[in-house]
Amino acid sequence: MSLMQRLSTFLRSPKGQQLIERGRRELAKPGTQQKLKGLAAKLSHRR
Repeated sequence: MSLMQRLSTFLRSPKGQQLIERGRRELAKPGTQQKLKGLAAKLSHRR
C-alpha cells in the first residue's frame, strides 16, 4: 500500500477523524492563528 493510500485510510478512520477535529479546534484559536501568520511572514521574508 502506498503512503498516500495509508494516509487516506487513516484520515477516514475514527482516530483520523479525531485528529482532524482537534486540528480544526486548534486553528480556531486566535493565538494559534497569530503564530501561524508570524511563521508565514518569517518564511516569506526568508526567500
